[in-house]
Amino acid sequence: MSEKRLHIYVSGIVQGVFFRSNTVHKANSLQIKGWVKNLHDSSVEILAEGTEEMLDKFLDWCEKGPPNAEVDSVEVVMLPFKQEFNEFKIVY
Repeated sequence: MSEKRLHIYVSGIVQGVFFRSNTVHKANSLQIKGWVKNLHDSSVEILAEGTEEMLDKFLDWCEKGPPNAEVDSVEVVMLPFKQEFNEFKIVY
């Protein structure tokens, strides 16, 4: 199983709709490690590490987001895998 590290930017109506807390729940259900945070431009930034299969499922979820979110775009940058995290959390 190949592990990956992704830097993800989600734009649209993604703040004020519990996007971060739902992201934590989804990541934990998929055994993904990393973090999520709001950016000043009203987008959300995510750094996620996990297996290719689980990250694919996570990206599918990011394209829709939680109820009340309206995702306009998801930008993904693949980074070298580091296994830096032991949990998934909200950072500020």
